[in-house]
Amino acid sequence: MKISNIYIGGWFQRTMLQLSEVYDFIRDCKTQLPLDLDKLAEYRKNLSIGKIDYNVAGLEYLIFTTSYNISVKIFEDGLIILNNTDVSEDTLLSDLDDLTDYYENKLSPALSYLFSLGAPVPKELAKIETVYPYFIVCDNSSKEEITELLNRTEKQKYFEFVNNNYDVIRGDKYYFINNKKKSVDNIERYIEEQVFIREFKGQMHRYLNLHRIIWERIDEVKENAKVKGSDIVKFTTKLQGYAKTVNLIDGRIDQMSTYISTREKVAKNDEELAEFLAISGYRYETLNDTLKYIKHLWTMTKNYVSSAQKLFDGLKSDVSNKSINGLTLVTSMSAGTSVIGLLTKSAPEFTIFGFIYFFILALIVLGTNKVLKSISKKRIYEISDIEYDKDIK
Repeated sequence: MKISNIYIGGWFQRTMLQLSEVYDFIRDCKTQLPLDLDKLAEYRKNLSIGKIDYNVAGLEYLIFTTSYNISVKIFEDGLIILNNTDVSEDTLLSDLDDLTDYYENKLSPALSYLFSLGAPVPKELAKIETVYPYFIVCDNSSKEEITELLNRTEKQKYFEFVNNNYDVIRGDKYYFINNKKKSVDNIERYIEEQVFIREFKGQMHRYLNLHRIIWERIDEVKENAKVKGSDIVKFTTKLQGYAKTVNLIDGRIDQMSTYISTREKVAKNDEELAEFLAISGYRYETLNDTLKYIKHLWTMTKNYVSSAQKLFDGLKSDVSNKSINGLTLVTSMSAGTSVIGLLTKSAPEFTIFGFIYFFILALIVLGTNKVLKSISKKRIYEISDIEYDKDIK
């Protein structure tokens, strides 16, 4: 059996502006940003770059070769495809490991540093372990050979399509494409769209799960309907963190509709890609519908965080007001005692007794203030909020 190509890829929102920055970095190791140029040069050196081209095919993209027999294709919308043609059946798994290693330990760190300034990636997304789809392209192989290859990798088949031009057998992480008549370029276009669709769907699923996590964390704060005064500041700080995460993700979700519309238009105008799209298992309309659902759900999450912040800000203000009232009471008592002392004497005199008297009075004021603060911190404040039955999300 002849394996002609293996591919992996990923997608994260970018624009043509960032593609230009990548091109400057790849070509001349230049940047207009205040980055460490020595560090940038080291990242570029690790990529072992060979030939570089910049092209347009519906979308702008750059492509470069490496000394590892790996070629890298980066599109203006952030799609990245890595390809290796120097593979064989015997070394397939190690070849896939090498391709993944280049992506994770050479290319990804370089691009992460290049884009390290500006709005951060939420830590809830940054720490997610990515599972790449692996695409293995064979030439005129038998069904038995493809099945044997599947058994060596996943042992489970999720989808299969067969016609006169190509066969597609999909596992979970592996896609096997048996090319009979199509050109390598046609196969590659199919792989590009599959990576984009899979990554787009995966990001929406992450946002759905983050909605669930953040919602539950806020519910945990309010589940007992009562909270100590000393814990209000801690909970307020947590809510500020959730609000920051929600705002960052909200911006990224808003961007996604632009990318899916552009990809759909380009894909549907490509006649050679039409038959591949018919077997992809996904429809752009479905992705758009799912995106609208995620946007609505995230708006609910944003509003829920905001309402929780207002709730705890009100409690925090209540604690502050009670502390101020207590301090005012103590101060008034102290002032009243001083006035009474002055009225009962014809003229002020400095005596040891008077000094001790005012020292004791100051201690009483200080001690009373501390007691009032302690009471305020330990006081239980009721959380008054509307309870809702949870919907299935």
